[in-house]
Formats: sequence, C-alpha cells, structure tokens
Amino acid sequence: MKIITSIFDLNKEIKDYKNVGFVPTMGGIHAGHKSLIKASRNKKRKTIVSIFVNPTQFNKKDDFKKYPRNLKKDIYILKKLKVEYLFTPNTREIYKFKAKKFKLKKKDKILCAKFRSGHFEGVLNVMNRLMTIIKSKDLYMGEKDYQQLYLIKKFLSKKFKVRINACPTIRINRNIALSTRNKLLKKDSLKKASKIASYLKNIKYKSKSQGHKLALSLHTYKKKLEKKYNIKVDYLEFRDEKNLKLSNFKNKYRLFVAYNIDNVRLIDNY
Repeated sequence: MKIITSIFDLNKEIKDYKNVGFVPTMGGIHAGHKSLIKASRNKKRKTIVSIFVNPTQFNKKDDFKKYPRNLKKDIYILKKLKVEYLFTPNTREIYKFKAKKFKLKKKDKILCAKFRSGHFEGVLNVMNRLMTIIKSKDLYMGEKDYQQLYLIKKFLSKKFKVRINACPTIRINRNIALSTRNKLLKKDSLKKASKIASYLKNIKYKSKSQGHKLALSLHTYKKKLEKKYNIKVDYLEFRDEKNLKLSNFKNKYRLFVAYNIDNVRLIDNY
C-alpha cells in the first residue's frame, strides 16, 4: 500500500482514475469501512482510501479534539485488506486552494442539518475538495449516514459525473450500527444502545401495517425512549428514501433517529 500525504505526490502516483474506487473516511477503520473497500474490490477496482478528520464539519471544538484517531492501527488494517492507496493529507493541504462553498437552503435543514448548524456545509465543502483532488468516478459510502449520502448525491454527483455506490449499514452487538464514535461509549451505554436499536427496529416493523397512525404517535415514542433510557432524542421521523420528505408511506421510507448518550451523539436509520 502506498501512503500519500500531498496532492502533488498523488497526481504523480495516479494518472488514470478510470479503474480506481474511492472510499472517503475520517479514520477509525471498522467493519463498515471494510465493506465499502470490499464493494470496490468486487468491481475489480483498485481502491484509494482517504483519512482526514475534517475540522469544518464539527460544531464543537471539543468534539473535534476527542474524535477517535489511531492512524497506525488504521494503516495496519488497510494493509491487511490490500488497499492500493491511502491518502492522509493535513488540513493545510486540503484547504490550500480555492473552492466553492456550499450553503443549505431551508428545505434541506432537516434531521441532522436542523440540529447541527453548519455540519453538512462542512461535509459538502470537504467532499467537494476531496473529489476535486481524487478524480475517481466511483465513490463508496455507507447508508448509516443517509442524509450525508443524500446531500452528496444531490450537490456533487452531477458536478463530478461520479457514481455514488451506497452500501448497507453494518451492524454488530444486536443491531448497533457500526460507527467510529462507538469507541467513545462505555460498556453500559453500548448495551443500552443495543436495546434502543431493537426498540426502533420494532417501530419500523409496526409501521408496515400502521404507517400513518404510527407517524402521528412518534412524539409519544420519542418521549418514551427518553424516559426509559435516560437519553436526549433530537429527532425520530419517517422520511422517504428518495427525497427525504416526511413519508406518506406510499414509497420506500426509513425511520431516522439521532440521540445523545454519554455525551456522544449517535445517528441511525431503519
């Protein structure tokens, strides 16, 4: 595996991205990331993984500082997976050139965008820069961060003429969605998160026969969740997969949730 830290060296190393898949990450490589790499490999593509913890998408400096980082461990895992290229730029390298800045309209300020002001603007800005640098036509991303996936498709896929390959959420410990942030949770909180996941999965199952009725009582379910598990729930909503509008249960839809446990914010969808 070739480890590259500068745009100059990257351009020197990779001249043709025709058969190169791109997996953007913030490190903390886990089975979810591995599934994205395998999806790229299954298409017989070489793979470039980026590791960059982007400061502009964090609402709080403390959150940015405590975000789990272990580059040595990540490199070890990626080498075992036989990844061809690893791009690990610093902040100065990523932000040294001028690029378009994105601003969400009111209609897009839903779910996490409603509660994390500026977060997705930061995500879109850094992904715009990464996709300008890494000219792959195949991007691999997980469905756990579904709103992120949706916005990148909406704002960047046509601009870069890129295929965005969405891969299913990988779950462990009785339905907990894999996330680098899980490393910040205590054992008791992981058990609690597992019970919450089962609770939410059951709501989604019920919605298949009680859609509209259940949607009207989601506020009650939200309050029950907060009281039973002593957590703060930001949102609990049924939304269409295609456009993220509140679901009318006629098209494919998902149950979206975000909550705080141990001062760690977790998101998921079912």
